[in-house]
Amino acid sequence: MVWSWIPQNIGQIGQLTLQNAYLGIVSAMLGLGISVPLGIICVRWRLLYPPVLSIASAIYAIPSLALFVVLIAFTGLSDATVIIPLTLFSLCVLVPNVVDGLRSVPEPVRQAATAMGFGPLRRLAQVELPVAIPVIIAGLRVATVSSISLASLGQLIGVSSLGYFFIDGLQRDFPTEVYAGIAMVIVLALAADLLLIVIRRMLTPWQRRRAEPMPPAVLTPAPADRDLAGVS
Repeated sequence: MVWSWIPQNIGQIGQLTLQNAYLGIVSAMLGLGISVPLGIICVRWRLLYPPVLSIASAIYAIPSLALFVVLIAFTGLSDATVIIPLTLFSLCVLVPNVVDGLRSVPEPVRQAATAMGFGPLRRLAQVELPVAIPVIIAGLRVATVSSISLASLGQLIGVSSLGYFFIDGLQRDFPTEVYAGIAMVIVLALAADLLLIVIRRMLTPWQRRRAEPMPPAVLTPAPADRDLAGVS
């Protein structure tokens, strides 16, 4: 491990880290944007959920590099060639989480919202989706970390990412580059995961209040007890 290589190449490390973050996070966000309406449709029409899940799983089984190569003919050596496959891969994780999150909303909560005059769209936006947020973000955390990791493969087709350090390090027999690339992928994934945890806590303040311990009760003797204590 040549530690002096890191400060000498800090600019390149930062640039490739930002590019890798862009590819991974944009893919996960696009996947979320597709999965939420798709999950709502699957909850509304239950017969659609099994085929949608099967298609998402089949896409996830396709090797990422194979999709990159196929897309080159249509999108060229651009960021879209990496973002499109990663977005499709994220659906396998996000669609089930959106469906499970919406199905986890208690029926009495839906009935109470309807009784208060909430229409279907308002109930969905103000009641069902907020309650489903913890489950949805749990899936988004997995999808984001996975996308950040897979984004490094974009370097194999010439799209800049942290995968550059893996390829260059192996070609030059210089393990320091490989270790640095692995470390930055891990740091990037942990940072994105932590950010999503913070966002989840901000969007679900009721969970924090529920987790806060109740203040200890102060027991005071009843009047009769005080009288008896004075007599004794």
